[in-house]
Amino acid sequence: MAVTIREVASAAGVSISTVSRAFTAPDQVGERTLQRILEAATRLGYSPNPAARSLRGGRTGTLGLVIPDIANPFFPPIFKAMQARARRQGYTVLVADSDEREADEIETIAAVVKKVDGLLLWASTLPDDRLVELSRQVPLVLGNRHVDGISEVHVSLAAGLTQAAEHLRAYGHRRCVFVDGSRPELSRGKSIRESFAAHDLALIELGPYEPRFETGVHAATLVAANEATAVVAHNDLVALGILHQLARLGIDVPGQVSVIGIDDTLLATTATPSLTTIRISAEEIATKAGDLLAEIVADPDQPARKVEIGSRLIPRASTGPAAA
Repeated sequence: MAVTIREVASAAGVSISTVSRAFTAPDQVGERTLQRILEAATRLGYSPNPAARSLRGGRTGTLGLVIPDIANPFFPPIFKAMQARARRQGYTVLVADSDEREADEIETIAAVVKKVDGLLLWASTLPDDRLVELSRQVPLVLGNRHVDGISEVHVSLAAGLTQAAEHLRAYGHRRCVFVDGSRPELSRGKSIRESFAAHDLALIELGPYEPRFETGVHAATLVAANEATAVVAHNDLVALGILHQLARLGIDVPGQVSVIGIDDTLLATTATPSLTTIRISAEEIATKAGDLLAEIVADPDQPARKVEIGSRLIPRASTGPAAA
């Protein structure tokens, strides 16, 4: 069997994208690293694919990132960290916003796909067959979306939700609400139901709604009406809307209702009270997603892979003992 670029990278102790640059843009690779790669390639008998070489003249040196909502404070740190990571690999990053709408996402992809060497789509709204078709046109990685045959970066909330359930149970909570802010196929409801049921916590589900501040404002009244002592929001934006409206209703947090968000954005620390939330590392997402996409750009024929990102609870002032 022919030696692959992955095998050369492993033998030389570098990334696949560095091996690719060694053969396509050697001036961008350090002299000692370049020599090590060339020696490994010679020793293994590696020869760059001629068809791939013929296409490299069309490379843009740019990776694309399409996110659902640039106004959501969860995404700018991911873009910033991915951009820093990409620079070290010889790429720049082009970011675009789909505004959580399928039609806008289609238009956005059409506008950027010819300007990038690879594309990361976060929480895509497109049907599976459209994404499979797109993966044949451009190296593609999906964020928080599973489609057979396409590489993905998946955020696992299992650890963070288990810690949240333990946290609430220890404070004496028994009746909780989950405010769902996602499309049914992307809902976090199943994971939350399983985690809370395992800790004997009753769970009322509201939604699905859009994952926005206004959703939290709307849901806060329903939370109060259900006489729950704790609420978990789809993300920090929704949780902040809940905090805002509960304050307007004269409901004390955490004295009467405890509130938990998901993401651990900057706003979680500046809220009043500061928001207990489940942290998802933007740096880890950017590093793993950026590296995976760069590797697929360098070696488009490699098998699809799934990379997992973990989570953990960050307790703050918005949670406390359950009201009597």
